[in-house]
Amino acid sequence: MDFGAVLQTNPPASRTVHLAKLAEQYGFSHVWTFDSHILWQEPYVIYSKILAETTRITVGPFVTNPATRDWTVTASVFATLNELYGNRTICGIGRGDSAVRVTNGKPTTLAELREAIHVIRELGNSRAVEYNGSTLQFPWSHGSELEVWVAAYGPLALKLTGEVGDGFILQLADLDIAKWMIETVRTAAGSAGATR
Repeated sequence: MDFGAVLQTNPPASRTVHLAKLAEQYGFSHVWTFDSHILWQEPYVIYSKILAETTRITVGPFVTNPATRDWTVTASVFATLNELYGNRTICGIGRGDSAVRVTNGKPTTLAELREAIHVIRELGNSRAVEYNGSTLQFPWSHGSELEVWVAAYGPLALKLTGEVGDGFILQLADLDIAKWMIETVRTAAGSAGATR
């Protein structure tokens, strides 16, 4: 079983790196951080330092969103980190909450989230993808492996998660609600024939 730690990227960034190193030392498999650019420090810069100073920990946002970051740039960051550090990244994504709302924006639609997941996953796995009427592929990316996990709450978002997510990010402690959410995702995954 894998265990992950979720860290805030509060200053100093060196403390986040230190905590990630401790997480690896004590057997954690993943280190996740928030991705809310006004509230906390830039996670992807910190990921590079974490990956440089560890040997097996996997890092990723908990969660990024399609509204504040261009999807192709997000995929490029992951593919680059994977090339540098041996496929030790994971992408957690949602519609956008704190990162979007703090700038008075609106979370993306579920259709936009679905498309963003597809684009990020394909490019992040060194594959070509149709985007804005063009076929895109990173010519420099070979062998990148990226799972895209989805954070969701409502019934339609949970269904989308089961249909397209490689994993489900559940940020909730109520056992009855958590059970319903997990069952909803599993049912949607089964109906979609998901092998993830």
